[in-house]
Amino acid sequence: MAALWRRIRTRRGALVTLPLALTLLAAAVAVPVGLSQRCRLFGQGCRTPRPRPKPPPRALTPLEAATRGGYVALGDSYSSGEGAWNPSSDRAYVNGGAESCHRSRQSYFPTVSQAYRFAKTGGFWACSGARTENLLNVGERGEPPQLDRLTADTSLVTLSIGGNDIGFSEIVERCVVKLPWSSACRAQDTDIRTRMAALPTSLRSALDGIAQRAPYARVLVLGYPRPFPVAPQRSVDNIGTADQGFLNGVVHDLDNTIYLAARDADRRLVAARKPGSVEFVDTYQAFTGHELGTGQPYLNALDLSVSEFVATRSFHPNPLGYQRFGELMNRQIQAGPGRQIYQWRQ
Repeated sequence: MAALWRRIRTRRGALVTLPLALTLLAAAVAVPVGLSQRCRLFGQGCRTPRPRPKPPPRALTPLEAATRGGYVALGDSYSSGEGAWNPSSDRAYVNGGAESCHRSRQSYFPTVSQAYRFAKTGGFWACSGARTENLLNVGERGEPPQLDRLTADTSLVTLSIGGNDIGFSEIVERCVVKLPWSSACRAQDTDIRTRMAALPTSLRSALDGIAQRAPYARVLVLGYPRPFPVAPQRSVDNIGTADQGFLNGVVHDLDNTIYLAARDADRRLVAARKPGSVEFVDTYQAFTGHELGTGQPYLNALDLSVSEFVATRSFHPNPLGYQRFGELMNRQIQAGPGRQIYQWRQ
């Protein structure tokens, strides 16, 4: 009898439990469930999370724009370091010992390259004797055109160019190698003006070529320093005071031509809202108090050579002069072009 009663009680429990479960389920279905609850309970109605909005782009500072890529130095002897080149110590400085371009460790390139942390590698490709055509079309001394060294990753380009296009070294040499009373130095003026008149077109091609190959780069174009005091008092290396004034004027006009070319190149970039810049670094008065004929000149005086007669290093910046160039370059890098650079950090 007891066993029978236990069986009846179990069946009754089962009968009671089943209707209760069905009632609770119906109640749960009848109550509205929010999307978040349905997602947690049943995996339905889950929304894809919205991505967080990106902060608006921030304009780069001049220094950020200059250092976000690599630094490449191009140009002629005033950038390569001709006046400070030492064959015993500079031969292995670059290019595995190549020496024909006279790239010196005392040029302004090391000063600039070591002053900042550039995000990518660059290079030192300035070459003594370079003209604008050596930037664009024909390499010099067995090297490719200098602009071939540029890439879209280049963020800073420095160069000096134009002096060899007007034949400045030859101009100075003719002022040295003459009779003291001769007017041969100033008699070159007509030829100089003819060559100077052709320079803007060459400079435009070179600067536009740089912008095409390195579209994000800040391009710093270095001028040439005044070689003699404003009011020369005595002859220097067979160059009389009148001829010194004449040569100062040639450099002044050369610098003005380069300045206008750089200014116009930058204006073209601004008009097109392109991300680079072209900036002229004025060095005309950079050696004031240290010109040729002063107590501590920043330029080499006349150096006679058996092979060249007037050695190439003559009338080029010495280590102190290149140090001054480096100071001016660093100042310009930090100051910027005086306008918005169209580059942003995301």
